[in-house]
Amino acid sequence: MLSPTAPLDPEPRSSPVPDGVPAGRRVSPGCPERPPGPCAPPGLEEALSALGLEGEREYAGDIFAEVMEYLGLAGDTLYLAVHLLDSYLGAGRVRLHRLQLLGVACLFVACKMEECVLPEPASLCLLGDGSFSQAELLCAERRILSRLDFRLHHPGPLLCLGLLAALARSGPQVLLLATYFLELSLLEAEAAGWEPGRRAAAALSLAHRVLHGAGSGPEPALYSRAELVPVEPCMVRAALRGPAPGLAAIFLKYARPQRQGTSLAAARLLRHPPAGPP
Repeated sequence: MLSPTAPLDPEPRSSPVPDGVPAGRRVSPGCPERPPGPCAPPGLEEALSALGLEGEREYAGDIFAEVMEYLGLAGDTLYLAVHLLDSYLGAGRVRLHRLQLLGVACLFVACKMEECVLPEPASLCLLGDGSFSQAELLCAERRILSRLDFRLHHPGPLLCLGLLAALARSGPQVLLLATYFLELSLLEAEAAGWEPGRRAAAALSLAHRVLHGAGSGPEPALYSRAELVPVEPCMVRAALRGPAPGLAAIFLKYARPQRQGTSLAAARLLRHPPAGPP
């Protein structure tokens, strides 16, 4: 029998949360109308505010990135885990003391969707320092599936970035910097409202300009420059913030020699941008 403390939310589940883009709206090159601003997951801002967590969304994204690095998980798993967390919070209320359990359960579900080899539930419980049991983790997993009505698919921005970089014939250095900018967007709550393709296109466009100067790089393939401009400030803000307390995991991950000190170079280039082409 499952522990009576396992439920994450204080009331019966609400209606299923939509995935990413509002119903009836297509995101494609042939669609002339796009939302002018971010369409945040329904109820996400209200849920964070009700829990007193307006500034904690950034912390959650950074913790996910640190755990993913520790477990050696794929990049797509990170974006799906954050998407599931945002969707669950947007769908209804959550007990504050169960947020850690919710985060680990979202990661567990994301691993089942994206990974070939799953981490053991016991090892995930260790991440919570004994604050929940394996039975509670499995119960939380079922709660997530029920709350989201099994709508787990999410068009990952990392896949979009790879396709856009191939279309633009971007070099490996540009792609690495764009990947860093894209991962930094997880630290900003406002970025949750932008569709994955636009976030990926903005990260790639910003990487081209940071490395080669304003006016360099190919024209965006799927989005106009005006559509990308509103997305970029959150990436620039996170890159310039550096290894702030509680938000250092992504910065330090990309500061390593294996990733060519990308985060250090990005902060330097953003402060002293190179001259564009004549």
